Amino acid sequence: MDEPRTIPPRPRDRLYAVLTLVLAVLLLPAAFVRHPGRARELACRWALGMRFPAEDLTGLTEGTRAAFTAARTDALWRHGQLLGLTSGYRDPFVQQQMFDEEVRRSGSPALARMLVLPPAESSHVKGIALDVRPHEGARWLERHGARYDLYRLYDNEWWHFEHRPDRAGTPPPRLPHPGVGYASDHRYRG
Repeated sequence: MDEPRTIPPRPRDRLYAVLTLVLAVLLLPAAFVRHPGRARELACRWALGMRFPAEDLTGLTEGTRAAFTAARTDALWRHGQLLGLTSGYRDPFVQQQMFDEEVRRSGSPALARMLVLPPAESSHVKGIALDVRPHEGARWLERHGARYDLYRLYDNEWWHFEHRPDRAGTPPPRLPHPGVGYASDHRYRG
């Protein structure tokens, strides 16, 4: 991953990860009573819910939500790594507003498409895109995401991953930015 490698982990992020893992361990007995077969997942969800209270997984496809939940559970329990969600599903109206704002800011639709896609092309609108945080979590997901069919797609967006179960563990070719687009790329149609 290009950009996050250049940014060293912040001590505060490491402290949050340790505290979240400790909290998950403390919540594990209650999670076991509630759902014995999924106690680790449930304790992880509760602990991460306290760390990232504004997260919203609604609107994601069932497969995307399940893949992200499995990835973040493994990240926390196996590697002590936090994997938070900044943005997932977006309503088409919200996506259009974001695109229009970027057009105004950048001065052209072509430049805007380097950062934000219109609703008809956005994987966020389809419910399969995840903008993750922190940097360390994105690094972890880039290394381990293929296990969950979660892939980083763009060189200029270290945080953006998509659920692509049709890739069967093979990462799609990385594109320089969203404006290149898979819809017009004959090598891959997602």
